[in-house]
Amino acid sequence: MSQHPQITASSWLMIAILGVTWGGTFLVTEIALEGITPFWLAAARIGFAALLMTAFWGAMGFRLFESPPDRRVWGATLFIGAFSSAVPFVLLAWGQQYVTAGFAGVSMAAVALIVLPLAHFLVPGETLTLRKGIGFVIGFVGVCILIGGQAFDTTGARLEPLGRIACVGAASCYAVSSVVLRRLPAVDAIGLSTLLLLIGMGVVVPAAFIVEGPPVLPDNKTLWVLAFLGLVPTAAASLLRVLVVRTAGPVFMSLVNYQVPVWSVVMGALLLSEPLPPSLLWAMILILSGVGLSQYGSLSRLFRRG
Repeated sequence: MSQHPQITASSWLMIAILGVTWGGTFLVTEIALEGITPFWLAAARIGFAALLMTAFWGAMGFRLFESPPDRRVWGATLFIGAFSSAVPFVLLAWGQQYVTAGFAGVSMAAVALIVLPLAHFLVPGETLTLRKGIGFVIGFVGVCILIGGQAFDTTGARLEPLGRIACVGAASCYAVSSVVLRRLPAVDAIGLSTLLLLIGMGVVVPAAFIVEGPPVLPDNKTLWVLAFLGLVPTAAASLLRVLVVRTAGPVFMSLVNYQVPVWSVVMGALLLSEPLPPSLLWAMILILSGVGLSQYGSLSRLFRRG
């Protein structure tokens, strides 16, 4: 990563592409669930992306840690691999059987909020200030509305509360794994991204066999959707994310948190005719307001540099 973040017009374009891509992933996942079971959907997505990233990693020389890691580092890497892809992908795919794409997208906005109290205790220099605390409380109220209120009609016969909890659980996995990730020693970003996907594949494929049995060959439409999920929002977006973080910095990368919920709701409403009840809109406003307040200091410095 550059010593000083270099924010250019290309940086803004890349962050916009990531917001649209990840915001639309929930819509594509909902379409894929018409032809494949949740665990095998997650396995196909991670497996396809892992193979693509491995080829790219090999072309870059298979660089990884700058110094030989100890057992603690390898243990943390295994944990991150499981909870940054395998577990949340399964939770989202399973949960989206019962909730809409818009609901799943809004739940991802909770990632930045969940990180706040975890980082306070686990990451040096990330103190939970009064402003951050107030932002956390505001966002937490939004998350409660999201889970507890009738935020969305069901995509099936009824809305399962467990589907809502699964989506927020996926957000929690992303938050916990990101905090642990920040504690790793110096490492090549592309190599680490690939390794985490390979670990995720090693977790989710056996789990899919155990829970759902051998895979059934999906139809051609589903195969194309799975290829898209593995190529665009998983493999390609991972590479783009690495480029943004290495050039513009991780704070700039956090702007994606504001875009994903909006795009998921807009696309779900326009392309899948999903409803937009007031409770979901209030939840989205509260969560994004809480994230914005908690990150105000970092974002204001970011915009002054940009």
